[in-house]
Amino acid sequence: MQCHYCDREAEIAVEKDGVKVGVCKTHFREQMEEIADSDWLDGIEEDLDIDRAE
Repeated sequence: MQCHYCDREAEIAVEKDGVKVGVCKTHFREQMEEIADSDWLDGIEEDLDIDRAE
């Protein structure tokens, strides 16, 4: 799978509602930095169903 933003190989892929999108590590990091700088993450843990092994 190719990165959504460039023509490098996608190293990370996400799928939702049958649509699969991949990104390379560089673009994944850029997107994570952008999200971290926004207020979008505030309170999101409550909305996510995460199974964390301890």
